[in-house]
Formats: sequence, C-alpha cells, structure tokens
Amino acid sequence: MTVAETTVNPAEIAKFEAMADEWWDPNGKFKPLHMLNPCRLDYITSQVAAEFGRDLSGPAPFAGLRILDIGCGGGLLCEPMARLGAEVVGADAAERNIPVARLHAERSGLDIDYRHTTAEDMAAAGEQFDVVLNMEVVEHVASPQSFLDACAQLLKPGGLHLCSTINRNPKSYVMAIVGAEYVMRWLPKGTHEWSKFITPDELFDLMRNAGMEPIDRKGYVFNPLGWSWSLSDRDLSVNYVTAARKPA
Repeated sequence: MTVAETTVNPAEIAKFEAMADEWWDPNGKFKPLHMLNPCRLDYITSQVAAEFGRDLSGPAPFAGLRILDIGCGGGLLCEPMARLGAEVVGADAAERNIPVARLHAERSGLDIDYRHTTAEDMAAAGEQFDVVLNMEVVEHVASPQSFLDACAQLLKPGGLHLCSTINRNPKSYVMAIVGAEYVMRWLPKGTHEWSKFITPDELFDLMRNAGMEPIDRKGYVFNPLGWSWSLSDRDLSVNYVTAARKPA
C-alpha cells in the first residue's frame, strides 16, 4: 500500500503551534495532558510489556524496542519511553514543537530523535517500528483512514499500535468541549471539533481497514473529587484508548 497524500490539517497544526512554548508547563494550556499522562503511561507501558514479554520492574525494560510517538508535541510521552530504554522517535507536523521537545530532552539527558515530519512521509521512506503511539491525534487529521493506513505501514509485522481519542456523543460534547474549553478553560476555545470525534466502533473499523487487529480498548475517566484520571473497562463515553496489532 502506498500513501499518496498528507493527512495534515493546516488549521489544526496552527492551533498547536500557537501553544508550543507551553508544553512543559503543568499549569499551562497543556494542563489536561499533564493530568492525564500518568494514566496514559500506565496503559501504554502495560500493553507494551504484555505484547513484548517485558518485565517493567527490571532495568531498561523496553531496551531493543523502537518506538514512534506520532504527534509527539513537546515530548510528554517520548521522554518516559526513552527512560525505559526504548529507541524513541518523536514526530510532529507542527514545526515549533520540535525545538521545544529537543531542548527539554537535552536538559533531561535523554537521546531522542525528534523530527518535523508526517506519518505519511515516514511511511513512504520505509521507516519501521515495534510500537507506534498515536495519542490524541486522529481527531485532528484531515483523513483518519489515510492517517491510520500510514500508521499501519510504520509498524513492523507483529507491531503494536496504541491510539487514544475522544468518543462522539452528547456527553463528549458537554465534557470535552463545553466543560474543558468554556467552563474549566483547560484548553483554548476551538481546540476540538465535535464532528471530528470518533466512536470506538468506528475507530476499530478504521484500524481493521488499515490491516490492524484491534485487541483492547479502555476508557479514561476523570474523577472531579480526586482530581485524577483512571482507566475503565466499561466507561468509554468520552476519552478512550485502544490497542491494535499488525499481523505477523
């Protein structure tokens, strides 16, 4: 399969470039991701460890694995993956994110390959990875199917694709747009478009069309009393995360 055109949406890229300098401010415009990150990492590390038979209690458990974080932003996921021993490539279509990510990694003493590029360009170049992280990106691209086709091409046979996004229903409109952007002001107004949200069943169909086998899905659930996120087997009504495997 050849990916012929980019799925980058210039308007979406402009939104994130405008916020690039705030990636590592836990109280800035990316506060929601900083709050969610421990929950995201719990899911990612457990799925990768299970898929590749790694012991998370050992030193450098992801050594020997090549991991791509597509839409890496400032590197909130790349850095933990590098600390776990993986060879990490962070790619983002928003050019201003890359120097921010590089500088933070350098200050943290981490060797991470950050690139201003797209999934389609990397796939066309024949890049291959054991794991592709595709977190909170698919709802911002011009063509979710073409984007997931590129992600599938980037996986080695037997590779693992982890993807999170936002469900599309009345509750997600209230929580992810009205609540997060207008009431709590966690995100700038206009960060998300409800019509671009994707239901879990739709996402699984897109993954199957791309040649991947869905193997798991969980919800991210926010607890306003504990001001924290947790994983749920049943509640995928707003934020959720999925795992899929490329057949060996």
